[in-house]
Amino acid sequence: MRKYKEKELREVELTNLVCNQCGKELLVEEGILKEGCFSIEYAFDYFSNKDGYIYSFDLCEDCFDKLIKGFKEPVEITETKEFL
Repeated sequence: MRKYKEKELREVELTNLVCNQCGKELLVEEGILKEGCFSIEYAFDYFSNKDGYIYSFDLCEDCFDKLIKGFKEPVEITETKEFL
């Protein structure tokens, strides 16, 4: 879950980020997230029971690791060569 504060000229700055699973507050300094975080925003569409709803949440790295360890099929992991 993310919290923002309004700045001048309709800008916003990240002030707080909490893992939706465990409640851990992640480190945010001067609007910059300084820890790993898995964020998702998903809009369900036709043929689902959640059609028209948008779900969004954030997970800390520990909760993300616990989540993917429970998958029946392993996650495909590739290494990036360059950070933008």
